[in-house]
Amino acid sequence: MAALISRVSKKLRRIIQRPGSVELTRYEALLPAVEKLEPELEKLSDEELTERAGKLRETLKDTAFGDDQLVEVCALGREAARRALGERAFDVQVLGTMGLLTKHVVQMETGEGKTLAGALAAAGYAIRGKRVHVVTVNDYLARRDAEWMGLVYALLGVSVGWVEPAHSREERKEAYAKDVTYGAVAEIGFDVLRDRLVTHVDDLVQPAPEVAIVDEADSVLVDEARVPLVMAGSIDRSDADEEVAKIVRRLRLNLHYETDSEGRNAWLTDAGSSVVAKSLGIEVDDLFNEQASDRLAAVNVALHAHALLTRDVDYLVRDGKVQLINAARGRVAELQRWPDGLQAAVEAKEQVTATDRGEILDSITVQALLARYPEVAGMTGTAVAVAEQLREFYELEVAVIPPNTPNIREDLPDRIFASPSQKLRAIEEEIRTVHETGRPILVGTQDVAESEELAEKLAKVDLECVVLNARNDAEEAAIIAEAGKKGAVTVSTQMAGRGTDIRLGGTDGESRDEVVELGGLHVIGTARYPSSRLDGQLRGRSGRQGDPGSAIFFASLNDELVLSNAPDVPEGITDDEETGEITDPAALRQLNHAQRVAEGVDLEIHRNTWRYTRLIERQRRDLLVHRDKVLRTAYAAEVLEKAHPEKFGELKEKLDDQDKLEQVCREVLLFHIDQLWSDHLAYLTDVRESIHLRALARETPLDEFHRAAIPEFHKIIAEADSRAAKTLEEAELTDEGIDLGDAGVRRANTTWTYLVHDNPFDSDFEQTIKKVRSMIKRK
Repeated sequence: MAALISRVSKKLRRIIQRPGSVELTRYEALLPAVEKLEPELEKLSDEELTERAGKLRETLKDTAFGDDQLVEVCALGREAARRALGERAFDVQVLGTMGLLTKHVVQMETGEGKTLAGALAAAGYAIRGKRVHVVTVNDYLARRDAEWMGLVYALLGVSVGWVEPAHSREERKEAYAKDVTYGAVAEIGFDVLRDRLVTHVDDLVQPAPEVAIVDEADSVLVDEARVPLVMAGSIDRSDADEEVAKIVRRLRLNLHYETDSEGRNAWLTDAGSSVVAKSLGIEVDDLFNEQASDRLAAVNVALHAHALLTRDVDYLVRDGKVQLINAARGRVAELQRWPDGLQAAVEAKEQVTATDRGEILDSITVQALLARYPEVAGMTGTAVAVAEQLREFYELEVAVIPPNTPNIREDLPDRIFASPSQKLRAIEEEIRTVHETGRPILVGTQDVAESEELAEKLAKVDLECVVLNARNDAEEAAIIAEAGKKGAVTVSTQMAGRGTDIRLGGTDGESRDEVVELGGLHVIGTARYPSSRLDGQLRGRSGRQGDPGSAIFFASLNDELVLSNAPDVPEGITDDEETGEITDPAALRQLNHAQRVAEGVDLEIHRNTWRYTRLIERQRRDLLVHRDKVLRTAYAAEVLEKAHPEKFGELKEKLDDQDKLEQVCREVLLFHIDQLWSDHLAYLTDVRESIHLRALARETPLDEFHRAAIPEFHKIIAEADSRAAKTLEEAELTDEGIDLGDAGVRRANTTWTYLVHDNPFDSDFEQTIKKVRSMIKRK
């Protein structure tokens, strides 16, 4: 009876507390069988253990996991980890491994051993004959985890490697040839883009994608999902209008321009239009005519940079360069830039040297990158909150793994204040009071500017702290690991040091017992994040593996979250005259409501982005099939021979080598395919930018986008064949065949990769978002 009650209790708890999660009963029933194998495997030598894994590989090759195979893989992995790391995987880690091996996103709390669970799952897939990519959020974690888990993989007869920016083509090729390859999502994506531009099969570095295991899955699959990774070729310096930047710098809010309440759009007033036109030496009416459209576009972009983007919040200026800040991670996004002329406009605003503009050769969103893999699994500490997105966009279900030791962290009620200044004073007092007890403190801020402001205020009252602004992954991992030392005060943006556990007493554990006695790590959030999931991530830094700890969030009804998403605060809410603190439950309801609105808007942006990019990805996939055919066969030579048999015959005679002949023809045709695809992307950008004009004409923007994009795409293959034939016809033949440079077949001398910080929709999309906000607000 007790067992029955326990099972019913577990199921009810999952239904009530864990919506969107899969049932774990099947996997839990296998745990005794895994444990039963331990004595048998412990008797094996290292060589015998590796040999046993090899026999399982032969049995499993290209077949799905049955229960017996899951048991064997997990038992072998547990034994390998015990020998290599001196750690016996807990049952919850084995459950996590099973969840990953059956293509789920597993939710495991901070400190519960996701890295080992992920490694055992990757080894399991490799034993099944699959090539595995373990996708991480940064290069530091990719290398750290590959090296850390290396001996575990070796005992299981599985090879492992990693890719990082400093690697050469040959090093990348070698890493991707391993059974398991670790890499940051951007690095793996950039390799995909580079492979799409090769003209020799031998230059390809990545094999066909098979399995992806995504670490920090909520961050990669949701926060980064719509971020385009871009491959560009050098053209020239960006053409920001310096004169326009100087004019816009003089404009004043509410006099010369206005912004919407969400801070997404800015526009000139009549007074502003007059000032701009006069400064440009033209009439106001001329500013808006067709001939001045380029200048008006420059004004609008410069106004966006001036009015809507804030230094030390949206970007930093460091070493004479503008560097974006990733809002979801609160960190410098080293490889990101704004699209079109906005990057140049911000550089002009800050009066720094303009960067190369480049021509976009190809791009891919993170979501499309992961969609290439037939099998995807993931792990994170906060998956349930995004279960709907994971199911909708990736057809993935969440498996919630219970903690090995019950979580005893105390999550204190939010403290809400009338104004940000009153909130900041309360935060300072909270830090001072807790610090006096000796407890370590981790303060999570919204952005770099807030971190530095808080650190300055603490310094004035002689409170020393370490500030982490997410600028260097490796250094931060070392610093954040010490945030649990007695008396430590660490101020950090949301994602700094992510992937590194905070151990009470520091990495040496010297003061652990004393810190435990004091109450463990105290986490302070300086404001609610736009997502409850991010709040949960910050809280989760405390209370790892049953440690004591506490977490508290401070908020204001004038925080950006409330002002942007639920500014209509109910009347009658009063605050304490002395402190400004609000205890009325209506304030908490308003705060929660604002967060739900923000989450709803973000989901709608994701949906709309995917509706547009899905067509582009489908077109890219179809063209890549054709490009691969050109790359691997004699198709190009056949096309050119059919178009100009005489000239082709002359070329064949000059080269007197069939392989060389096919390669020359291949390079000509691939050049035109790639150039036409680049032109197509530029065309789609133009269509996308003008789509709001079609919306004003009561036409559906998405339908119009499809109507414009599809016919143009269908012209590419035939047009590439035609251009290649013309190149052959007009080319001067030499003893070496064709001088490709003189024939106009010139690829970019310099290429580089970056991520675009992009909201790809204009005012029509903003109108949609406003409607969504209003609908959610009425509920």
